Amino acid sequence: MAGKVVDAEYSKEIEKARRDLRALIASKSCAPIMLRLAWHDAGTYDAKTKTGGPDGSIRNEKELAHAANNGLKIAIDFCEGIKTKHPKITYADLYQLAGVVAVEVTGGPTIDFVPGRKDSPESPEEGRLPDAKQGASHLRDVFYRMGLSDKDIVALSGGHTLGRAHRDRSGFDGPWTKEPLKFDNSYFQELLKGDSEGLLKLRTDRVLVEDPEFRKYVVLYVEDEDAFFSDYAESHKKLSELGFTPPSSSLKAITKNRTLLAQTAVGVAVAATVIILSYFYEINRRV
Repeated sequence: MAGKVVDAEYSKEIEKARRDLRALIASKSCAPIMLRLAWHDAGTYDAKTKTGGPDGSIRNEKELAHAANNGLKIAIDFCEGIKTKHPKITYADLYQLAGVVAVEVTGGPTIDFVPGRKDSPESPEEGRLPDAKQGASHLRDVFYRMGLSDKDIVALSGGHTLGRAHRDRSGFDGPWTKEPLKFDNSYFQELLKGDSEGLLKLRTDRVLVEDPEFRKYVVLYVEDEDAFFSDYAESHKKLSELGFTPPSSSLKAITKNRTLLAQTAVGVAVAATVIILSYFYEINRRV
């Protein structure tokens, strides 16, 4: 996937969109579904055929109708307002930026974001995303197809610290953690505790403690949240760039510096944002 030309004007639009996404996520309490949108657009990548991936195709009617994407029209509609304000930004960049911002404003790690993805009119066939009813071999088939590793599988699964399942979308119901609008390592803590009343554990969650190669990362992330944040940021970046050839290194460096400067302000506001989002969680549980 060749990158879109990223000039200074495009980079400025990205930063404006970042600010608008922060405000949107705070007002709508929609961090979990924004993260899910980013994952599902990127998670269709096939490293062998070079198809799928973070190309904005999830908005296409055919792909949005895939069973795994039930409910994601909510997030797409939220993003459409941002797209209207910043029409130069591709949907592919916008959806991945939304995922990055969702993690950061809920207290998670800063994730390096490099813009330049192109939109694609082509949608992959259904069945490329993980099936929550399946086990370890299925998870490996899906993630290895993308070119990701066991560590990536476990680290990215930790993103379920945000949000909840909805019965009308997936057939499952409930949050994975007690504070589903706070990004931390509590997902892994709950995995090691076993079943807890009111908390969800899917088959794809349970295999992370049953499989010894997965379990070692679960134990690490329970003991060291900083290690989880570091690995998550790395794995999320990899997922968001599958099949994507970033722009030149100089533009990449400029964009990264801008991102780091922007995150200085985020660091000050994160604690307050998490409190606000937690307050709205009970009010807006459907998102």
